[in-house]
Amino acid sequence: MMKLTCAFTALLSWTILDVVASSKSNLRASIDESSCNTLKNRESCFQNSDDATGKSCEWCVSGAIPSQCMSQEQAALLPAGVFECSTPGVQQGRERPDSFLFNDRTFRLNAREGQDAICDPSSKSISGYMDLEGSKYNENGEDKHLFFWMFEKRGTSDANTPFIVWLTGGPGCSSTLALLSENGPCEVNEDGKSTTVNPHSWTESAHVLWLDQPAGVGYSYGTETNSNEAMVSEDAYYFLQAFFQTYDEYSESPLFIVGESYGGHYGPAIAHRVWRGNQESLPKTIQLNLSGLGIGNGLTAPEEQYKWYPEMGYNNSHGIQVFDKATYEGMQDAVPRCTSLIKRCNQGDSMIDNFACQTAFLICNAGLTSPYQMTGLNPYDIRKECGSHPLCYDFSHIEKFLNDKATKEALNVDLQHSHAWRSCNMGINMKFHTDWMKDFSPFVADLLNAGIPALIYAGDVDFICNYLGNKAWTYELEWKGKDAFQAADEHDWKGNGLARSAEGLTFLQVYDAGHMVPSDQPVNALDMITIFVNGGEF
Repeated sequence: MMKLTCAFTALLSWTILDVVASSKSNLRASIDESSCNTLKNRESCFQNSDDATGKSCEWCVSGAIPSQCMSQEQAALLPAGVFECSTPGVQQGRERPDSFLFNDRTFRLNAREGQDAICDPSSKSISGYMDLEGSKYNENGEDKHLFFWMFEKRGTSDANTPFIVWLTGGPGCSSTLALLSENGPCEVNEDGKSTTVNPHSWTESAHVLWLDQPAGVGYSYGTETNSNEAMVSEDAYYFLQAFFQTYDEYSESPLFIVGESYGGHYGPAIAHRVWRGNQESLPKTIQLNLSGLGIGNGLTAPEEQYKWYPEMGYNNSHGIQVFDKATYEGMQDAVPRCTSLIKRCNQGDSMIDNFACQTAFLICNAGLTSPYQMTGLNPYDIRKECGSHPLCYDFSHIEKFLNDKATKEALNVDLQHSHAWRSCNMGINMKFHTDWMKDFSPFVADLLNAGIPALIYAGDVDFICNYLGNKAWTYELEWKGKDAFQAADEHDWKGNGLARSAEGLTFLQVYDAGHMVPSDQPVNALDMITIFVNGGEF
C-alpha cells in the first residue's frame, strides 16, 4: 500500500465526499442527488449499481479515510493513487473486509471473484493482488503486491475441501505458467487467444491457488528485493494470512503447500513458516490449517542431490546413456569438491559461508550440470532434444495470451504497475545464487516430526532435479521416522511408479515423466495429488 505524502496528510480528517466537494464545486448538485452515497457497504453498493443518472456506483477505498459508495463522477475526482475504486465488474461476491492490521500495518485486497470467463466457466475463480504490509520485508517502501489466481474445486465442496497453494520454482518463474500448462483448469490454445478446459486439473480434487512470487514474478510487482527463503517465506506467510482472513470461507480447509523445481526450497520454507506462525500465534494472525507439504522434482537437499548427476546421465532407469564413460568418470571426480563446498555453505550465514555458497554454485554447476547441457538434450527430459527455445519448451502462445489486454482486464491485473508477463524473470533468478545451495530438508524433518505429512515425487526422466537425488535425500533424512521409512518396502504404485512410504513421508518415482509431472502424466498426477490431500496410502 502506498505511503501518503505530506501533501495528503490533511485528508486524514476528511470524508471522501469532502475531498470531492472541495475538488469541483460545479458538480455539487449532481453529488447531492446521487443515491450511491446512501449505501453503506460494498455489497449494497454493487447490488444497487445505478444512481440518479443511470450510471454505476463505485466502492472507493483509502487506507486513511472511511470507504464509501460513490457515483462515477465523484470517483473520477479523487486523487489518483490515493484511492482505489471498483465496480461490480471488478469485484463481485459477498462483502470483503477492506483491510486488516498486522503489527500496526495494513494490507489490502485488489481482486475480482465470480464465475471464471476465460479459463473454466464452470468454476468460481478469484484473481488479483494482495499486498504484503504484514511482512517485515515490506516495511521500507518496497510496496510488494503478489498476484494470485485461485479456482474452487469443481463440483461440490465444503469447509473441509482441501486447499492447495502451488509454487512454481525457477527461481523467478510464474505459477500462472503452471496453471495454463500443467495442472490448472485450462490450457491455452496454440492461437494464444483462447483456452481449452483441462479435464485433469487438480481442481478436480481441491481448491487450488497459483501464486506468483516473489514480487517481480509474473504479474506480481513491487521492489524486487527477495534473495533468500527467509524473505520468501515471510512474504508468503503474510500473503496467506491476508488471503484466508479475507476469504474466510476457506480458512478451515486443510492447507497443502506444493512446490515444483526450486519449489523444493520455497515449499519447505513457506510451510515451515506457517507452522512456526501457528505456534507463535501473534496478535491479528489466525491459525492456518497446515495439513501437508508436496515437492515435485524439487531442489531441496543440494549436497545429496548433486552427487547423483553422473548416475542420472549414465545409469538411469531408462537405460539412456546421455554421455560417454569418460565424461561420466570426470563428473564423478567433480563430486567431492562440489559437496565439500555445499557443506561449508550450510554451516551458517556468515560472509565466508555465503562465499562458499556462491563458489559452490559455480563449481558444482560447471562440473556436474554443464556436461549435460553440452549434449543439447533437454535437462527436463532426457528423452528429448532441447531445441531452440530458451527453456526447451515453446510458451509463446501462453505469453501472448497473458499479455493480451483483455486477459489482463479479466484477471484484474494492475496495468499501471505490473510489467509484461514473462514465464521467468531471470533477474530474480540471479538474486538467488547464494540461496541455491542451502539445505531445506531439515525443515521437512521438522514438519514430519510435528505430524505434518510430506509427499516428495519425481518424474524419472528429468535430469536437473532427478528422481535419484530426491530418492537419496528422503532415504537419508534425519527425523523420528527414519528407521521406519528405510525399513519400508519400495513397492509398485498402480503400475505407474515406485513408492516408499512410512510415518507420513512418501517418496514416489513417477514413470515416464519429466520435470513437470502434471504435464507428462496428467492422469497419474491427478490421482497422486488426490490420494495425498485426502490422506490416502501409496
